Amino acid sequence: MAGTAFVQRLASAATTSTMKSTFPIGGDLSVDRLGFGAMRITGEGIWGWPPDRENAKKVLRRAVDLGVNLIDTADAYGPETSEILIAEALHPYPKGLVIATKGGLTRPGPGSWVPNCRPEYLSQCVDKSLKRLKLERIDVYQLHTVDRKVPIEDSLGALKKAQDAGKIRHVGLSNVTTQEIERAKKVVPIVSIQNRYNIEDRDSEDVLSYCEKEKMGFLPWAPVGGGGRGSLTKSGNPLEAEAKRHNVTPVQLALAWLLQKSPVMLPIPGTANIAHLEENMAAAKLQLSADDWKRIEGEVTA
Repeated sequence: MAGTAFVQRLASAATTSTMKSTFPIGGDLSVDRLGFGAMRITGEGIWGWPPDRENAKKVLRRAVDLGVNLIDTADAYGPETSEILIAEALHPYPKGLVIATKGGLTRPGPGSWVPNCRPEYLSQCVDKSLKRLKLERIDVYQLHTVDRKVPIEDSLGALKKAQDAGKIRHVGLSNVTTQEIERAKKVVPIVSIQNRYNIEDRDSEDVLSYCEKEKMGFLPWAPVGGGGRGSLTKSGNPLEAEAKRHNVTPVQLALAWLLQKSPVMLPIPGTANIAHLEENMAAAKLQLSADDWKRIEGEVTA
């Protein structure tokens, strides 16, 4: 298997140092720090059903087999299809599996993402996600974005009501600033933040530092650059030389960099390919020296 070969390569590259491999979301949900993002198990453009529905379910099951116990999704992925596939593949869920979902973005069409964080709409979103995921309570429910037409306090008020009703265990935020986090925390406790962040894009460095200080989980989306020109999956990327030196792939190096960057970091790389999934998960085995990481960062910023 491709994953086995990569684990063997990574074992030869590893040092004797270790990274804490788990993180307690909200203080009571212990998860392995390398999770799985379920956005790309949907159709092209994150729209509709995938071309091979059974393969999507196999990917989800394989992720759990490999030790993943944090799966991140959203009602906007598909829309709806990602949540449905998770339930079809994994319900009844294995003990300890944490499913984090999101609401607040609507999908008028492929490639279109429009905020709607009105309280009444979010209340409906929570109920519909519960039904699709076949859950009585969602472990982590995240506000997918901040709607500029709706005060964040009003949006979070709806999630607090759902939490008080036992529909949500913990509340998280996505695509926010530190100021918005502070405002949200006055309404309901916040346990996690999901912002764009990777070795080439560190605009949310201040938010990551905030999460470290407050012991909140930080879920970096686009952990390997996303699907555009900045993707570290494409040839000619700035990690190629260092990846070759350590006998790993640039994607594995990017994921390992995130894991060593902060103890609150919870990368959620996504894929619809089992071989890629196995390669991603093997990245957790890669541990390099501080000097190695310093040189790698230098290559990226050069």
